[in-house]
Amino acid sequence: MLNSRVLLSCWLGLVALSITSVQLGNAKAGLLLAAAVLLAALGKAWLIADGFMHLRQAPPIWRWLLLSWALVMALVLMLSLWLQRSITA
Repeated sequence: MLNSRVLLSCWLGLVALSITSVQLGNAKAGLLLAAAVLLAALGKAWLIADGFMHLRQAPPIWRWLLLSWALVMALVLMLSLWLQRSITA
């Protein structure tokens, strides 16, 4: 029963973060909004890794590798957006 509560909580969190991402994406484009969308995506990656993939009980290296991959991708995307804006400005 506890496992289904955790999964339901993770699912509700994913729904809330997805709605937040869509609402932010429909707003005026900007670097700060892009960062907020990527932050929501990192939250979703954390919920999926810990809740659905059960990496909370796995060896720490696997959890660290999966979550750091999402963080590195978010940082690379933010860097590319920042560079694009600085070149075109």
